[in-house]
Amino acid sequence: MKDPTDYNVRAVERALQILSSFDDQHPERGLSEIAQEVDLHKATTHRIVTTLVNYGFLERAADNQKYRLGLQLTDLGFKAIRRMDLRREALPYMKQLTQQLQEACDLSILDRGNVFYIEFVQGEHTLTVAAAVGQRLPPCCTASGKLFLANLPPNELDAILSGPMIAYTEKTITSPDRLKQQLGEIRKQGYAVDDEEFEVGIRAVSAAIRNQPGNVIASISVPGPTSRMTKERIPDIAEALMETAQLISRRMGWNP
Repeated sequence: MKDPTDYNVRAVERALQILSSFDDQHPERGLSEIAQEVDLHKATTHRIVTTLVNYGFLERAADNQKYRLGLQLTDLGFKAIRRMDLRREALPYMKQLTQQLQEACDLSILDRGNVFYIEFVQGEHTLTVAAAVGQRLPPCCTASGKLFLANLPPNELDAILSGPMIAYTEKTITSPDRLKQQLGEIRKQGYAVDDEEFEVGIRAVSAAIRNQPGNVIASISVPGPTSRMTKERIPDIAEALMETAQLISRRMGWNP
């Protein structure tokens, strides 16, 4: 079996070594010092450092001779922290919702154009088709995905819809124009529905979780078989979901 490090990209590995060379004892380093610390030629170090500066992961210190960690790393760190806070804050409300509806509940974010599931609470009934934590699903045919798409800026939405729209079932929407029309309805009603569009026999309802500025940062969803998730029951599930999403949003700093 190969060592996992055999798959490392050397240039990326070197960039990470350079970033890791900064610590509390060495918050700023000069180019020669960095090269010596990571055992690289100065010219190679200069190219990598320049790239990291261009992308905001490093920045020049006040004397313009040394470098320090850039704000882009802070932004990434806060994103990771917020994601952990989101799971911790959402979980109690998700458990309450599963008890109330006696259905499963999942929590997801939009990551690189896909729905990425970060938490799942099993309901009273076993749901074998439930999305697992860490799983990625397409955005155009899932309730959470459509909810995210409905709240994207137009240019980001067009970029996602410019790719192929795969028909997973006979009900999957594969027309960008038709999907955009449905996304407008989702924005008005405040929730999204997957009506057997990804999995035959499964419906799901989803509502948005917002952060302090009001941006949609996550989706909370209730999936279930059509035998229990009847169309007559959808409005009640949607109402409970939106109330739960609003409570979680308040915990994340949102004030309507």
